[in-house]
Amino acid sequence: MSATLSPRRITILADAVANQIAAGEVVDRPASVVKELVENAIDAGARHVRVDIAEGGKSAVIVSDDGSGMTREDAILALDRHATSKIVTAADLVGVATFGFRGEALPAIASVSRFTLATSTGGDEATEVAVTGGRVDRVTAVARQRGTTVAVRNLFFNTPARRKFLRSVASEARAAWDVIGVLALCHPDVGFEFVTDESVRLAVPPGQDEPTRLAAIWGRDVVATLVPVRHAVGPVAVEGMVQRPAEARPTGRRTQLFVNGRPFRDPGLIRAAEAGYRSAIAPGDRPSLLLRITVPPADVDVNVHPAKLEVRFRERFAVDRAVEEAVRLALGSLEASTSIAAPADRPIWRPTVGGGGPVESAELPLSLDEGAEAPRGPAAARTFSAPVIQLHRTYLVFETGEGVVFVDQHSAHERVIYEQVMAELEAGQVSGQRLLLPITLELTDEELEVVERFAEELTRIGFEVEPFGGRSVVLHAVPTPHPRFDATACFREMVADLARGRFGGWANRLERFAATFACRAAVKAGTALSEPEMRALLLRLFETELPPHDVHGRSTIVTVPVDELERRFGRR
Repeated sequence: MSATLSPRRITILADAVANQIAAGEVVDRPASVVKELVENAIDAGARHVRVDIAEGGKSAVIVSDDGSGMTREDAILALDRHATSKIVTAADLVGVATFGFRGEALPAIASVSRFTLATSTGGDEATEVAVTGGRVDRVTAVARQRGTTVAVRNLFFNTPARRKFLRSVASEARAAWDVIGVLALCHPDVGFEFVTDESVRLAVPPGQDEPTRLAAIWGRDVVATLVPVRHAVGPVAVEGMVQRPAEARPTGRRTQLFVNGRPFRDPGLIRAAEAGYRSAIAPGDRPSLLLRITVPPADVDVNVHPAKLEVRFRERFAVDRAVEEAVRLALGSLEASTSIAAPADRPIWRPTVGGGGPVESAELPLSLDEGAEAPRGPAAARTFSAPVIQLHRTYLVFETGEGVVFVDQHSAHERVIYEQVMAELEAGQVSGQRLLLPITLELTDEELEVVERFAEELTRIGFEVEPFGGRSVVLHAVPTPHPRFDATACFREMVADLARGRFGGWANRLERFAATFACRAAVKAGTALSEPEMRALLLRLFETELPPHDVHGRSTIVTVPVDELERRFGRR
């Protein structure tokens, strides 16, 4: 006979229980305590924040600041649930500008720790409030300068089940460091100290510029691989730094997003930023990036996550588009070219022509034939004033006011052909030259399948292919991207690459095809070029969307700044 459950009466939770439930939402480890307390310090106008932790924060988390402080009455009231100075009405939740605003952090933390708060406004005597497990033990007067110190000891001492789930000391210390690093990046105007077990992990002064602060958090080696981002689309503005494609790797990347000064997580926006790298990095590579997004406060809802780690945009598509365009434009700048030992915060170089202005869009022939007719109109006057030479029949070299520039001729031509082929494929254009004597080729079964699968794309770029029985095909027409083009070799290599998946991982079918063709059709390393051919190639490169990068993610351009040359020769 089964037992019958008796109905329970509905009751109101006691404050201590409610606070512990809130603690489970906003405080799940020492790093959560660090985050809430440091955010409160910043909201209080602190110019310097010091964080001390012991045993990864399990034994102690102490946060001291020089902010506005609190009176005795406010210090006591701050430990009541839903007590906050940051909102008054529900309307204040729209466009909230502060970090914390729920009024749950302090009472939640105090309910699961031995908690002490010492604070002063700088005028009256300071106040210290001691709390154990949510119960106020004492309120006393103490000596303290303007600001607040919160000490949280023996976290989860009264909830052993929750304490049991804390990780090792090293893991908890790393989590706390990650929190401090994000907040330090978010507020370069605030100085931070982070001390773990009496060892100083971070000490940065207030007022640092972004590259310097980022170098302190991510390391100088990473910062040296980043380029600046600055772009706006309507009310959406995007600034920050992104990694050069040549430095992107499948693992070990760092990413950080901010919206209106608030850190948040959004895998969708990271994917939008990666879309800006399209055709500039190898499939599978993941670049590091830091992006600061600014939108009207009413267009973003920050009150969608207990720990305020997620946000919701009113116009999501506009934000995604602005992020992708911002990254794309940053990578298209020649500041994104690889530099040998250039300072991270210094622009590298920009190509100039003729009268010294930037290269503008023009219609120049793709052909590298030195006998080709010179371009007419605005393009005709645009030439390099500096001499161009070829090294090892592979690299084109010229000087600028900032240093010496090296261009890989194969990678450069690959970029030029890729963007032209993509334009032709997307426009549905057909180009090619009919052969007087058709070429018969024998392929493998896998290659025949590729020819059939990409028949439309092959036709669009100029290959007219017809089955000839068995494994043979006949080429009746071929493209002519440049006079040195070997149509038969290019066709064989391209079909073999597509069959073997050498260019696998491309999300877009057309991009994969165009990248394969560009790689095989471009002039090879070891090919001698005349000076007119070199100049034609360089001008075409500078007119592409992403001149510093080929379709594999490698660099097309490397610069050696004058500063580095002078350092190597002992001139400075």
